Amino acid sequence: MEDLVIRDADVVDGSGEPSYRADVVVDGGRIVSIVKEAAAAGCQRPSAMRELDAEGLVLSPGFIDMHAHSDLALLRDPEHTAKVAQGVTLEVIGQDGLSYAPVDDRTLEDVRRAIAGWNGYGDDIDFDWRTVGEYLDRLDRGIAVNAAYLVPQGTVRALAVGWEDRAATAEELDRMRRLVAEGLEQGAVGLSSGLTYTPGRYATDTELTELCRVVAEYGGYYCPHHRSYGAGALEAYAEMVSVAREAGCPLHLAHATLNFDVNKGRAPELLALLDRALDSGADITLDSYPYTSGCTTLAALLPGWAGEGGPAKTLARLTDPATAERVRHVLEVTGSDGNHGVPVDWDTVEVSGVTDPALDDFVGRTVRQAAQLRGETPWAVAHRLLVEDRLGTTILHHVGHEENVRAIMRHRAHTGGSDGILRGAEPHPRAYGTFPRYLGHYVRESGVLSLEECVARLTARPAARLRLPDRGLVREGYRADLVLFDPATVAAGAPSAAPGELPTGIPYVVIDGRFVVEDGRRTDVLAGRSVRRTPGQAAVTAWAGCSRTR
Repeated sequence: MEDLVIRDADVVDGSGEPSYRADVVVDGGRIVSIVKEAAAAGCQRPSAMRELDAEGLVLSPGFIDMHAHSDLALLRDPEHTAKVAQGVTLEVIGQDGLSYAPVDDRTLEDVRRAIAGWNGYGDDIDFDWRTVGEYLDRLDRGIAVNAAYLVPQGTVRALAVGWEDRAATAEELDRMRRLVAEGLEQGAVGLSSGLTYTPGRYATDTELTELCRVVAEYGGYYCPHHRSYGAGALEAYAEMVSVAREAGCPLHLAHATLNFDVNKGRAPELLALLDRALDSGADITLDSYPYTSGCTTLAALLPGWAGEGGPAKTLARLTDPATAERVRHVLEVTGSDGNHGVPVDWDTVEVSGVTDPALDDFVGRTVRQAAQLRGETPWAVAHRLLVEDRLGTTILHHVGHEENVRAIMRHRAHTGGSDGILRGAEPHPRAYGTFPRYLGHYVRESGVLSLEECVARLTARPAARLRLPDRGLVREGYRADLVLFDPATVAAGAPSAAPGELPTGIPYVVIDGRFVVEDGRRTDVLAGRSVRRTPGQAAVTAWAGCSRTR
């Protein structure tokens, strides 16, 4: 007898087609039978060892988070409730060009310091890996959700070149090619870049193109955080399209948005650029989160030259009064490349987390608010946080525009990604609410997307980009990674709600045929594993930017 039958579910299967009523049978971690309209037709109902009445609930494939920063969270927090409670069954990590493999001892220490604001420093983690394959093996010891990994270009550059602002030598470029190839051979699904983050930002287009050629040979994709989301953002997008086209590599644009006042209402220009590329045969997808504010580290706003040489040298520059004044001038007057070419507005920079508890009083306030309370300048507050928190401060950056968010999520190449950073006393709500916010706010309340189209963007389309032949659809033979949600009540915690408030309306989440959320409560099941690129792996469907996947 089969393991599970889910009865009378309204199945939204990920294809973009209309929903249908069905009984869905699961056995051995896969969907083995779908019986449509069984009760109405008077057919014999399938049976199983467990039966779940899904009356009033939508059954969909599990959601795929195309942009996650759970690289250490998956290891330190086995329950991983922030993502599981949203219905996420697979995350793509190794994002923005900085993660923890491949590394050596020196590079690992620098990377840990550089992205402490994303993942914490990692004192609670046993870093018992150095290669991509070893990291994926570590995940396979048991994690809450499935995880795919992108080789991080900045980490590769740190390992082969260092943190210097210079062109790679021929020998260094050869080593980077080998490191990327080894990561893909060991199971990574592509390459990420963080081109406003040190040291990845120091790569030339020629260097990026050469690495993307390797990715293309292995059937992966390139996922850049490009050089600007502010001044010159459209040119930065065009640059990535050109790099990918020259390399013959599929392109997936990370957290695609247009920010700051200079880009208010300009999403149609971006989408026209992408449409021209798609219509000419380019293979392009993108992801976005359904919020207007961003989240990163305070140190990310610094000019690129301040980060040269690595975190220790950055701190040394900040403790030198003359150099610190030079940093301030670039940030506040001319516009730092770290702040996307726009002079910083300290009213938009909100402290969401610190690594030093002595700085907790800054959390929840903008830099300007904290400065006013202390009778100081905003730069004095920012400088103190940078130095005393040793670059580990996390911020919310309130620089987005709702009209841009909506226009981009309607685009034919769109998928969903949280960009969730799971640290800080007041984390960005997207870390806990991205997927239910899509379903609740943008489907039910605003009607920006239909339910069927939204689910396709969160399931089958990401699976197609990842070239996963048996995920992303409710189909016989597919893996039983499933979500049951109430379309009338599914919702994220409100942006003003308590930090980390979990969503509502998602009572059941199934991974590998096992319940990881049951009756709205997290079980103790760790059903996730690494999802590795398989040589010769075919896509579910050729990407055509359409709503159908069959």
